[in-house]
Amino acid sequence: MSPASTGPAGVPPRRRRFGWPRRVFAQVLLMQLAIATGVTVLATGLFLAPLGDQLDDQAMRRALAIAETTASPRVAEGLLSSEPSENGPVQTEAERIRRSTGAEYVVVMDRRGVRWSHTDPSEIGEVVSTDPSLPLAGRHVMGIESGTLGRSARGKVPLHDADGRIIGAVSVGIEYDSVRDRLLGAIPGLLAYAGGALAVGALAAYMISRRLQRKTHDLAFSDISALLAEREAMLHGIREGVVALDGAGRIRLMNDEAQRLLGLGPEAGGSLLEDALGPGRTADVLAGRVTGEDLVTVRGHRVLIANRMPTDDGGAVATLRDRTELEQLGRELDSTRGLIDALRAQDHEHANRMHTLLGLLELEMHEEAVEFVTEAVGVHRATAEQVTEKIHDPLLASLLVGKATVAAERGVSLRIASGTLLPERLVDPRGLVTVVGNLVDNALDAAGASEDPRVEIEVLVEDRTVLLRVSDSGPGVPPGQRELIFTEGWTTKELPAHGKRGLGLALVRRFAERQGGSVRVAEAGPATGGGAEFTVVLPEALADPGLEPGLTTTGGTR
Repeated sequence: MSPASTGPAGVPPRRRRFGWPRRVFAQVLLMQLAIATGVTVLATGLFLAPLGDQLDDQAMRRALAIAETTASPRVAEGLLSSEPSENGPVQTEAERIRRSTGAEYVVVMDRRGVRWSHTDPSEIGEVVSTDPSLPLAGRHVMGIESGTLGRSARGKVPLHDADGRIIGAVSVGIEYDSVRDRLLGAIPGLLAYAGGALAVGALAAYMISRRLQRKTHDLAFSDISALLAEREAMLHGIREGVVALDGAGRIRLMNDEAQRLLGLGPEAGGSLLEDALGPGRTADVLAGRVTGEDLVTVRGHRVLIANRMPTDDGGAVATLRDRTELEQLGRELDSTRGLIDALRAQDHEHANRMHTLLGLLELEMHEEAVEFVTEAVGVHRATAEQVTEKIHDPLLASLLVGKATVAAERGVSLRIASGTLLPERLVDPRGLVTVVGNLVDNALDAAGASEDPRVEIEVLVEDRTVLLRVSDSGPGVPPGQRELIFTEGWTTKELPAHGKRGLGLALVRRFAERQGGSVRVAEAGPATGGGAEFTVVLPEALADPGLEPGLTTTGGTR
């Protein structure tokens, strides 16, 4: 093997393989060119096939028309009054007509078939070479026949005298080669038109294929198939929700995780986003009406983090992450911190009291020490008794006792309204604890900056409906923000340790709506200084009186 026949480092050069191309662009171009060529050839063939018959028919009809013109009274009179000769009147008239019409021949014959005229004068007086019986019988005849002058398109008609009797016939022929020449002469022009049409089709095929090449990024069909399989495996295998939207806002694709997080089924594909999700923040985030990164939204009982990326076709791809468990952990962390604050406050207060008690004992003021201890124990017992007297549910009562301790350390007066009375028949105690905890925490934060910080809690019961009011002495909520504060992610506070805020009031509203109730905010009354007052109505919060606490009205456990 010569050096020129090897590649670098002695590697044989790669042989170029000729065959069906792999690229979508090339395959589509070849198929479109083949289709355009086939259609052009077929159309040309279908046009040429009847063209020859049409030219033959036109030549025969022309010959027949010349024959009818020749069969005039003048020719009939010459036939009756003279003999067949080269200079006779019949020959003279026939030749005149032949020259003026361009016919190959004009033959006039008598009833015996003897020629009275012919292109070759030597044939005058001879019997015709073809059967003249049909025109002599009075019929008009057209056809393609061969005679002494070769193949021609012929027309034959009878020749009548003045009385209408048939005295002979006229036969006119048009050279068939001229018909063929007309057919062959039409082919170049037809092929030129066909070639032009083929060129236009090829150009259109190329432009379409180039556009397809850009759209498919010059991939092969096998690559597209592999990418589709990989995409399906990836979309349905990842633990993040993926929603693809087209330019009109319709759901183009939704993987299994997205269906689970959004509570939708496969039938939602192809529908408008608002029709599938309904109005709300989740639809606004996915549609791009709310912009930003890691946007928080609540769908049902799930807390979701959404990110949206627009696509070149005007659509978008949105990803969803389930932060429900993480949010619960964050809230548990906040609750733990609150509990730690309460314990720290109690420890600080207890240390102060122990130091005070120690001082009284060292000063031998025993009676004052007894009174001090009695009063301290009585205050805590009175607070606990005040809560448990009005709130019979142990979880909610324990929450309010702890919140009272935190409020006392912050210098906020936490009071239970006199009309409060909640029996131990809650259907979902933990849900109500979440609602009360969120509202009280917000109230304590709002009231802390006021001159006379106060928070009041009122729980009223009517049949199975629970009415909860939490009011504070803070700055209140401006009327323009009273709906906005229930939006996921909206907050005026600094971010906590788990990095997200603005979910407490959104979860309160979602809990109330799931129970068939509502939540609203208004300006508080004069009892708390005119701050904010949150009112939560829960129509089905209590079980029937005959059921044990913690059971639903259908008898099933929570």
